[in-house]
Amino acid sequence: MNKVDRYLQAGTRENTRLSYRAAVEHFEVTWGGFLPATGDGIVRYLAEYADKHAINTLKQRLAALAQWHITQGFPDPTKTPTVKQMIKGIRTLHPTQEKQAAPLLLFHLEQAVSWLEREAALAAERGQFVSMIRHRRDIALVLIGFWRGFRGDELARLQVEHTQAESGIGITFYLPHTKGDRQHLGTTFHTPALKKLCPVQAYINWITVAGISRGPVFRKVDRWGNLADGGINSNSLIPLLRRIFEQAGVSADLYSSHSMRRGFATWASANGWDIKSLMSYVGWKDVKSAMRYVDASSSFGELAVQVAAPKPEVLR
Repeated sequence: MNKVDRYLQAGTRENTRLSYRAAVEHFEVTWGGFLPATGDGIVRYLAEYADKHAINTLKQRLAALAQWHITQGFPDPTKTPTVKQMIKGIRTLHPTQEKQAAPLLLFHLEQAVSWLEREAALAAERGQFVSMIRHRRDIALVLIGFWRGFRGDELARLQVEHTQAESGIGITFYLPHTKGDRQHLGTTFHTPALKKLCPVQAYINWITVAGISRGPVFRKVDRWGNLADGGINSNSLIPLLRRIFEQAGVSADLYSSHSMRRGFATWASANGWDIKSLMSYVGWKDVKSAMRYVDASSSFGELAVQVAAPKPEVLR
């Protein structure tokens, strides 16, 4: 790969490149379409799969086809009035309710962390290093994931050399790029130390027992306690989190990696954070994105019927 191609490729996220490539292949190979395409061809393609795929899947494929045409110097056939009308018609005839991860409840987080802390302490007493180191990693993972509101891929890309933590003060993370950072300018995230469920102390405990000073913060641990050189795969977070919650006695099927992000947004909203502060803290660029993560039912406060849980004193 020459230098020009290397920089052009770096301008698009790897996951986006892979999904776009698969979408173009689906249009051309699976369906048998011709490239460059016409607006009428795009409409026929949409009609074929309108009742087979979710509207978001179809829109993602349109985005891939649009990029292919633009990069090859052809007019974009996905922007014709007929294609837009087709998308509107699909929405009308095949309405779907958007699926969202359930927000992680704070007392479920506390339940899971309490269990992990007990298991880590018992493992240390018994000299079970592998078990102890895994529990320390998992504690840091869920607490940082919740209080920082990171996406799964952001957790997987955290680097020790880009993280500064001071016990009793706070922790600062730097990510060279995030989903909301379109210009790849890099973003710094700060979280204060907390009186309980503290992500700062959890991070310090983890890297101390793991003995890592560089590279990915979160890594796989094999059966002998060896740490992988690379970071955990973001796709492995859901089974990992569900295992943690299931072992802790929490309904594991409720939650995914996005549950931590939604859980924090819901907690912050219920505790008086205005939408501007929430957007600034988490890194959302528009209100619509932020509101997708906020559970409006929390606004009913004490009038809502809910499972009783002690209100932890967490913020300094």
